[in-house]
Amino acid sequence: MAPDYKEKSGLDYQKKPSWLKGKLPSHSACFQVAELLKKQNLHTICESARCPNLGECWERRTATFLILGNICTRNCGFCAVPKGQPEQLNEHEPEAVLEAVKEMGLKYVVLTSVTRDDLPDGGAEIFARTTRLIKDFNPEIRVEVLIPDFKGKAEPLFKVLSSMPDILNHNLETVERIYPLINRPAANYRRSLQVIKMAKDYGAITKSGLMVGLGEIMDELKQTMRELREHGCDLLTIGQYLQPSLKHQPVRRYYTPEEFDQLREMALELGFLEVVSGPLVRSSYLADKLFSSVKGRN
Repeated sequence: MAPDYKEKSGLDYQKKPSWLKGKLPSHSACFQVAELLKKQNLHTICESARCPNLGECWERRTATFLILGNICTRNCGFCAVPKGQPEQLNEHEPEAVLEAVKEMGLKYVVLTSVTRDDLPDGGAEIFARTTRLIKDFNPEIRVEVLIPDFKGKAEPLFKVLSSMPDILNHNLETVERIYPLINRPAANYRRSLQVIKMAKDYGAITKSGLMVGLGEIMDELKQTMRELREHGCDLLTIGQYLQPSLKHQPVRRYYTPEEFDQLREMALELGFLEVVSGPLVRSSYLADKLFSSVKGRN
């Protein structure tokens, strides 16, 4: 039975502040992307996670492909992606992604996935095949992979890294204390840090993401950033948590744009190569620009 977050929190559901209004889809290019994805039977995290930047990104003809189906085997208390019994693996998904990349004329591709704990390798082979197909088609296309934790196993991680993605992204999501509140075992916090460390030790450019507004305090955020740096994280995104439904963890506080600026400065002082921080920032938001800003500096 899903937790009754509204009853537990005792919080009033406040109106979102004005700075949290995303751009609605309007440009014809946005709808062309939607039709193309439908034709290829592909999912995007943009739709599945109800990203507030969907309109802006699709008008720029960029999208974050959600591979391994659209059903997640985990039940995190913050995520809008459907949960339950996953679909049968589509072995032709890498080819479908490549066709979409070709038709969209993409120069920067982000691949992410639901968590597939039902698969022996967590879906690492599909990540690797998709990356290789894109790189074989055009080595100049940049590929960022936003991966699950693969249960902390090194072999699936190295399988993905061997396909030579340009960025290895794994979201830590929040501070350690909050993990049980979002239906994640506390031990998974350390496991995620180790995933980032293993990727860095392999030689990858590493990236992670944090969401704020779940009840964390500033000292905890600073400690979390410090631990990310100690485990080799190069790039960071910080955004406001937005509650997808009443079944999900409530927002405890809305951070102001000025506070996001302060968080960015804090992270840069800790040694991150670059940081994108803002109310509507998500893991793959402006990913191409973030990569370009640090190219050659790592």
